[in-house]
Amino acid sequence: MLLDYKKIDPELLPALEDFPALDLNRDNIVKMRELLAQRPTVPSAVAVSEEEQVIDTKDGALRVFIYRKTNAANQPALLWVHGGGYILGTAKDERARVIADAFDCTVVSVDYRLAPEAPFPAGPNDCYAALEWMNDQAAVLGIDRERIVIGGASAGAGMAAGVVLMNRDKANYPLRLQLLLYPMLDNLHGTPSGQFENHPVWKQQTSFNAWEMYLDGTPGLEASPYAAAARATDLSGLPSAYICVGAADLFCDEDIEYARRLDAAGVNVELAVFPGVYHAAESFAPAVKVSKRLKASFMSALGDAFR
Repeated sequence: MLLDYKKIDPELLPALEDFPALDLNRDNIVKMRELLAQRPTVPSAVAVSEEEQVIDTKDGALRVFIYRKTNAANQPALLWVHGGGYILGTAKDERARVIADAFDCTVVSVDYRLAPEAPFPAGPNDCYAALEWMNDQAAVLGIDRERIVIGGASAGAGMAAGVVLMNRDKANYPLRLQLLLYPMLDNLHGTPSGQFENHPVWKQQTSFNAWEMYLDGTPGLEASPYAAAARATDLSGLPSAYICVGAADLFCDEDIEYARRLDAAGVNVELAVFPGVYHAAESFAPAVKVSKRLKASFMSALGDAFR
């Protein structure tokens, strides 16, 4: 099945000329990382401090980047999980900087291990170790452990959802919100939007290839819910959730279904679906009206959680 591009917001189409749909697999992932790293970088729009720290974990040294606007005491904090299909991306994330600046909060961005070199459970274990560290070192970090949010975009949001489930089943550290921006949740893409083969930016086959690398195979329905949150059978006892997604995103219907199931399990959830928006469109075309609405929506939810 093919997605009708006429359904995409016309203002978002020009950005696709500079960023065609990725074609990723085990054979080309290293080369694609190198090519993406060569893309010109845009200077940060905000002035916040960046501090690199290394955490000792049971799996070895873990690097995190800490972003702050000020050194005000008892700040709210965000554990940020970057996107990239579980196989790409960097913890030096501009959105982490923007959030730290907007809310005068502490953002801890995790440089988690990537697949296929380090498949599941490496990434979630790294993120959970960072959450433990934030709670254990809250006084030293100057953060309020009662106002910690976990969030991410795309695969980062999917990983955040898995870590939330892991946290519930382990120490159950308090979390104000799980901030899930167009999360990558379903290794089967077994929803109507998941059947289209030609989504912009992140297409179906690339997504299946990424899942195969992350899960080190194709376990199907037997995939761990800590890896693919859509596989979870019990969503009770989780912190409140905010989920946003574009109507032209491969993940649209799996995200809507996850929100429905959270609500059915008694979890407070806010769901925002944006018409004509493809995957991560607000990153490629931030000046477009619908991109501004999407950003305003999740920033509002985050601000409410920090209060």
